[in-house]
Amino acid sequence: MKMLCHGIDISDNDVSCSDSLIQNVENSLYKIKEAGASQALLSNVTGDDIVITAIVEDDNLVEIVNKSIFDVLKENALGFDDLNGVGLKREDAGEGISYVELDLNPNFYPDAVILSFDTYCGEYFVENVAKSAVKAATGMTDVYNIASSLVDGIKQIPGVGYVSNQTDDPVIVANVTNVEQIGVVAGAMIGAVLGNKNTYLVKRHTPINVIPGSVIFSATAIMNGNLIDLAEYFSFRSQILSK
Repeated sequence: MKMLCHGIDISDNDVSCSDSLIQNVENSLYKIKEAGASQALLSNVTGDDIVITAIVEDDNLVEIVNKSIFDVLKENALGFDDLNGVGLKREDAGEGISYVELDLNPNFYPDAVILSFDTYCGEYFVENVAKSAVKAATGMTDVYNIASSLVDGIKQIPGVGYVSNQTDDPVIVANVTNVEQIGVVAGAMIGAVLGNKNTYLVKRHTPINVIPGSVIFSATAIMNGNLIDLAEYFSFRSQILSK
């Protein structure tokens, strides 16, 4: 049982995703389910990046479902740089899809915390920002598995192709086996990220309205198939009570 996340920029600008692009992608998610995914969600929209997240209960369907996700992205794309960065051969790999393939605990609901980053000239430090979130959640109670899209060399996306370490705007996924721990795990990951310089938590589908040298990220949770924007929750919980 696996969770598959594809993070990519298919927008026609460097700042945001249009409402029509989001609607078109969401309207196409049924094709991913038809390919064998038990769930398919547009989990994150961060600046000009989106993340499609799918769950496959049969590992033999990974290649087929990945291919269907790629097809949905290609059919709805307004910008093609990241799509064109996916090489059919290792030597053709470039800046492409931020891919995460995460093994899930089959004895529990496939609940997860997903962080998605977008940079505005902050590419040189976003990798360390993402790694801080991974370290924060690693070893926590009820975290069954955690993985990121970060690439050291060349990464193969089964059924799709290859991407290189030029791929930026990372995605991080943590599988949490106790729904009551979602907030605890997300809080640790979000807190670690916000401890880094020039890094900002935003609501899902927020443009990257920041000065160059900055990073934004969205944080969502999938709980029993439902998508929750954690920025809403944490912005409320982070209010400072007055005397």
